[in-house]
Amino acid sequence: MASNQTGKTFPASREAAYHATGRYPDDWKGFRFNRPNVGWVAGISAEQTRDNPQRLLLGRDQEWGTSAIPKDCIIGDPVMARSVANAVDYVRVRHISGGQSLIAFKTYEKGREKWQGDTIDWIWFDEEPPEDVYSEGITRTNTTMGPVFMTFTPLKGESKVVKRFKREFSPDRIVIGMTLDDAEHYTPDQRKRIEASYPEHERDARARGIPVLGSGLVFPIARSVIACKSFPLPPHWPGVGGLDFGWDHPTAGVELRWDKDADVIYVVKAYRARMQTPLIHAGALKPWGKKLPWAWPHDGLQHDKGSGEQLAQQYRDQGLLMLEERATFEDGSNGVEAGILEMYDRMQTGRFKVFDHLNDWFEEFVSYHRKDGLIVKEADDLISATRYAYMMRRFAVVTEEIPRERYAMDRYSRGREGRGHGSPMVA
Repeated sequence: MASNQTGKTFPASREAAYHATGRYPDDWKGFRFNRPNVGWVAGISAEQTRDNPQRLLLGRDQEWGTSAIPKDCIIGDPVMARSVANAVDYVRVRHISGGQSLIAFKTYEKGREKWQGDTIDWIWFDEEPPEDVYSEGITRTNTTMGPVFMTFTPLKGESKVVKRFKREFSPDRIVIGMTLDDAEHYTPDQRKRIEASYPEHERDARARGIPVLGSGLVFPIARSVIACKSFPLPPHWPGVGGLDFGWDHPTAGVELRWDKDADVIYVVKAYRARMQTPLIHAGALKPWGKKLPWAWPHDGLQHDKGSGEQLAQQYRDQGLLMLEERATFEDGSNGVEAGILEMYDRMQTGRFKVFDHLNDWFEEFVSYHRKDGLIVKEADDLISATRYAYMMRRFAVVTEEIPRERYAMDRYSRGREGRGHGSPMVA
């Protein structure tokens, strides 16, 4: 699931060629067929399938054998489709075992009914399929248990297919992301120009491969407004952590740093993992700092059915410096909307920044939305942890001991050189 024009179709065409020919690279660690096999390659329409996956598998303009599948592996001429010029219906491919593999080219436009009946070994979906076509395709591989892979830019936002991969955990599914910044065949200047050419509301999808909802967003603001490059943190900036507990949905932790001079909050670290014990989570978070205080929600008061011990206390026993009370504002309230509104106000005024490499955090940020006016409590673990830490920022502490003279020199140096992080030095 990647940005536009980063080359995502290219590696998929090579995988399809490996399966059909049996000519796997020596270092290939993926699924292997040691026999001839049947695969389907599918796109939105016959024209799109011809111009993208067919071209990268077989070659352009009937110059067969000039792309991923070598010419000596193509048996005879491909059988052409009748509806669209130069579109292939199917092609037979020589497998190293001595038999023949078959690749058929399909489309989504005729619906799931055209996908019924056959049993095949693998499928490559180029561009996101409708949910019913995707499910029917999966069903075709149930007997062989072969691989099903997709390459697309998520322009449909949080569709049902995307949600299955992003929100429904399964060891049989994985999402590999790629942004425009990963496309090293572009220069940095070219990447900036390409991103700037997209409408702002499409940039996350087209330049970063991040699905967006478009409407009903809790934070209707572009990622670029709050993202900043990471930098060495001034040691006198106080920090506070935030935890959101989970099991089926992930447990999440974030670290905030507070530039009190400019009153800017920075999200500098993020952690998210599911189905792990407090021992594992605490082990991952303790290296962030022994003195870092941790804010936590009301469900930390719940008692574990096995040990009878409060959840917050279990983390405390594992060495995290958990704050004494659950997360609230200074007046004792803990309203979700109030916290969200304060964070959004800061985002709009340049006083809330997030290190731009925290992709899991931004993944939640762009999908955090409302339905019928109410915030949808799904895939919001890091956002919730951030809100708890923000509510308890009054307990943020300096986690590194620094000599007073070094602190004064740091302030003097930053005043002369400027921070360069979007906030001026305040004397």
